[in-house]
Amino acid sequence: MLCISVEGKFTPMKTIGERNLTYAALGLKYGYHVDELDVITDDGYILKIFHIAGDKTRPVLLLPGMIQDVEVFIIRGNKSLAITLANNGYDVWALNPRGIGRSRKHVHLNPDLDPKFWDFSFHENGYYDLPAAIDFVLERTSERQLSAIGYSQGNTVFYVLGSTRPEYNEKIKVMIALSPVCFLYHLKPLTSFLLPLIPIVGNSLRSIGVVELLNDNSLLKRLIQRLCSLKRIGYELCIQSIIFQVGGNHPEELEPEFLPSIFANYPSSMSIKNIEHVSQVALRRKFAQFDYGPEQNLVLYNARAPPKYDLLKVTMKIALFVGGNDSISTIGDTELLRHKLPNVIDYHLFSVEKLNHLDFVWGRNMDKYLFPHILSVLNKYD
Repeated sequence: MLCISVEGKFTPMKTIGERNLTYAALGLKYGYHVDELDVITDDGYILKIFHIAGDKTRPVLLLPGMIQDVEVFIIRGNKSLAITLANNGYDVWALNPRGIGRSRKHVHLNPDLDPKFWDFSFHENGYYDLPAAIDFVLERTSERQLSAIGYSQGNTVFYVLGSTRPEYNEKIKVMIALSPVCFLYHLKPLTSFLLPLIPIVGNSLRSIGVVELLNDNSLLKRLIQRLCSLKRIGYELCIQSIIFQVGGNHPEELEPEFLPSIFANYPSSMSIKNIEHVSQVALRRKFAQFDYGPEQNLVLYNARAPPKYDLLKVTMKIALFVGGNDSISTIGDTELLRHKLPNVIDYHLFSVEKLNHLDFVWGRNMDKYLFPHILSVLNKYD
């Protein structure tokens, strides 16, 4: 079986705006040198971690969401989270989990030839990638703890980490969850309509050897990036008709002129297994490990059903930042998470009425609405 991408390959497109600028190049553009370093996980994945040097006693680790890489934390320049943290003296680290961007490497497996490379979901991100990155940062800084900020699935992995490897709870000063994603019980109509289709599509793609979606050279990704970067057509088709329908409407925070910067690196690749795991959490209404079916579950888990993640073991301090118009991380689901976690030190429902799922990383006024709250929490628990 070959790891092929949906729709084959497409001739690379020309540069548009800041298209194809890396995290390091964007950092330099806004006044900071960025080190690109490799982190190797226990199961052999080679992850790229990006570092803007600051006060080593105040390390902060950033984790992006699904189909995003770390550029999402810096594309707004001086109004971006990474630059804001650096300007405030923090030692800023940003991790691309396995399969995303420059983390598409393994000590033995070839992501283009070995299907096993893509045999992972957010579970492996939490169980392998996060511990490797945390230990790497703490060793480099000679600190015992770090702070962390995870956006969307980038905070889901911390619930996996804390429940499956509880010794790491003590290594986190505080984890700030932007648009928290754990339970997916109250999704809005379009997303809830699409979810039941994911297992069907996933099985169909696997049957023809597809285990990776949105490879950098795939026709589908290139078409998305080319079309969605067009200000008028891209905004109407990609933003208003799709992204706002899935994540919540808020045109005031996302101007058409910003589309080329967004789609320079978005969407990023992902494994079929990851989106299947997300759909299982939503459809079966259980925040649990991957369900392989009764027979294989018996072999792997010694039970016919996969074990739930025990959130009572997630004892790290957690701040939940919620948008009132977020159609993915809904108020109902974040309230449930708030009551399930044992150490929520802050639950902030933003007063910006239309704050949606993508505003947390794409919004043009987050330096006013969001970052002061982030800095307040970091300073309090530093």
